[in-house]
Amino acid sequence: MRYKVTLSYRGLAYNGWQIQPNHLSVQELVESALSTALQQEIKVVGAGRTDTGVHASFYIAHFDSKIMIEELSQLVFKCNTLLPKDIAFQKIERVKDDFHARFDAKYRSYRYQITQNKNPFVINSAYYIKRQLDLKMMNESCDILKKHQNFKAFSKVKTSVYTYNCNIIEAEWKLENNLVCFEIKANRFLRNMVRAIVGTMIEVGLHTLTLKEFNQIIIDQDRRKAGKSVPAHALFLTDIGY
Repeated sequence: MRYKVTLSYRGLAYNGWQIQPNHLSVQELVESALSTALQQEIKVVGAGRTDTGVHASFYIAHFDSKIMIEELSQLVFKCNTLLPKDIAFQKIERVKDDFHARFDAKYRSYRYQITQNKNPFVINSAYYIKRQLDLKMMNESCDILKKHQNFKAFSKVKTSVYTYNCNIIEAEWKLENNLVCFEIKANRFLRNMVRAIVGTMIEVGLHTLTLKEFNQIIIDQDRRKAGKSVPAHALFLTDIGY
């Protein structure tokens, strides 16, 4: 019997979602909590990787159980008592046996947060940039981004993927609660893609890179020409659609 878990986590203490030898991961702790609560070995499949330090305000995983779980809300409560304070289950529900948290996902959404004011209360969730950013120019770079499909220029170099093509559905910069926020939605993302896009768009916003140069970077498909990857602590996975 297959079950779907909706959860969230702050990624600062973890080497991302996926289990890795000699590094603490979110997946490892989720599997441990479920295994203890259900008194059986549980393996979970997540909707995808998140990098070290990246947060997820919304994340989906699935697992199979040998027995029917009657009290799902009670299982949520029990797992939350077993999990550390920076990982939380919101819901567990029975799904069809062929549901797959990763392969059934139609889109994913990310949010990157920047603060232009030194603020100790957002130090772990927003990237501090002193110089003023030109949001109009940055949103024009979003328009350029949406005209392309190949994003090799923003991909981690040493990664094996079958294609660098992604369909970007939405991309926008906005001011929200004294933060400069970038929101992007696509059918799939490459490793490090969002952080590399943001780093390059910041150069546009600081007027050190023109819109024409931004467009050419994407065309050239060369990671060395794009901007640096921004810090992980300000990136959130915010939605996954099925």
